[in-house]
Amino acid sequence: MALHQWPKELGFEPSLILATIFVAVVLRFLLKEKQRKKNHNLPPGPGKLPIIGNLHQLGNMPHLSLHRLARKYGPIIFLQLGEIPTVVISSANLAKQVLKTHDLAFCSRPQLYSAKYLFYDCTDIAFAPYGAYWRNIRKICILELLSAKRVQSFGHVRKEEVARLVVRIGESYPATNNLSKIIELYANDVLCRVALGRDFSRGGEYDRHGFQKMLDDYQALLGGFSLGDYFPSMEFVHSLTGMKSKLINTYRRFDQFLDGVINEHRNNSEGKPEEQKDLVDVLLDIQKNGSSDSTPDNVKAVILEMFGAGTDTIFITLDWTMTELIMNPSVMEKAQAEIRSIVGERKVVQESDLPQFHYMKAVMKENFRLHPPVPVLVPRESLEDVMIDGYNIPAKTRIYVNAWAMGRDPEQWENPEIFQPERFMGSSVDFKGQDFELIPFGAGRRSCPAITFATATVELALAQLLHSFDWELPPGIKAGDIDNTEAFGISMHRTVPLHVIAKPHFQ
Repeated sequence: MALHQWPKELGFEPSLILATIFVAVVLRFLLKEKQRKKNHNLPPGPGKLPIIGNLHQLGNMPHLSLHRLARKYGPIIFLQLGEIPTVVISSANLAKQVLKTHDLAFCSRPQLYSAKYLFYDCTDIAFAPYGAYWRNIRKICILELLSAKRVQSFGHVRKEEVARLVVRIGESYPATNNLSKIIELYANDVLCRVALGRDFSRGGEYDRHGFQKMLDDYQALLGGFSLGDYFPSMEFVHSLTGMKSKLINTYRRFDQFLDGVINEHRNNSEGKPEEQKDLVDVLLDIQKNGSSDSTPDNVKAVILEMFGAGTDTIFITLDWTMTELIMNPSVMEKAQAEIRSIVGERKVVQESDLPQFHYMKAVMKENFRLHPPVPVLVPRESLEDVMIDGYNIPAKTRIYVNAWAMGRDPEQWENPEIFQPERFMGSSVDFKGQDFELIPFGAGRRSCPAITFATATVELALAQLLHSFDWELPPGIKAGDIDNTEAFGISMHRTVPLHVIAKPHFQ
């Protein structure tokens, strides 16, 4: 209903309503400002506007905007984003203080509106607030869902899906293929089978369920920079921006789909051998054994996170790595020479080969440095007042760690804009959360628990792609012509698919 159509019999005038809202917003701003002034010695930062604070400085690509602000004000800056006091970290040294030294003080999560909707009141692992529930669900995840033994048990899935990946690419030769789309199918197929026990790309189920649209909506809605999340006292903002209706629609589609998956598993799980169980089977077994943290909604929250986050991470990593290799042919040739010298004339790369591919692993590290799947790590929230680098960080402050900016820090990396895997040869720096200059999966208590699974899934596919094909760009296209424009969300996709020619190495 438009304001000029407001029923007069209700006794309200539109101008009075708007004035009331405005006064309420201004009063809240003034109270927040008074409170902020009590917190002396905050980190430096830019000046801010009334009410919105520094929101106007985020732009459409927050990782870039925050990087520019860090270059001007330093590696720790304070921003007032609407009602939310925010600190942004952009250096390895300060990230170590936040994610290790004071990890416990910074280990909670802000309650993002989109996460509350999509993850059943934040009962997943990534967005659950710190407390007994989160500790228990993460323990289940590490010991049951993503243990080394469980990841190893999915080896046959990785092997079969990599073989399908090679067939799909090989069928396109000598024509150009959309490599991004084929890699996306690989990531979806692996996660569908591992998490849901279903092969959705066969028989048209992938298209019938509208999987990619659901995943795209999920990724966009979880971007973490929604206007309404910075005005939590004014929930109506989510309706004004259209966020609420999009969330309801996406939530209902996923909820209906997950109900079907769970019912199917309950009807067909009897007598299934342990080594054949997928993640839904494992979660339902835990629920059946009486875990108080395994309600139907909790199970759906964890399944959705495993499926959505896993698909995105694997796809983005492979897509960016292949893009960088094709743009840097000498690096591509060196990686192929290493793999082919070890695998020889054998057509299939085995997982037992992977530890020997030192240069390929350096390629992956260099890709994570330049293209972390989550450019600004999932935000944390301080549980208490903390001192970082001599500055006061009050309780209930939102913390952003800009992993993208850290990968381009000239004080940390020589020639940071150049793709140069050699920088990691002979280096002990890894991306598992212990070396803070390279933390694409985060670090500390809230680091991603699926690193082992994601690494195995990416490494096997990448090695096989480099072994099985010789790659080149379509005629008339040069490396400089590749459009690497990014779409910012909770993860960072390239907006234009990579089109290449893949010539089979084995005829």
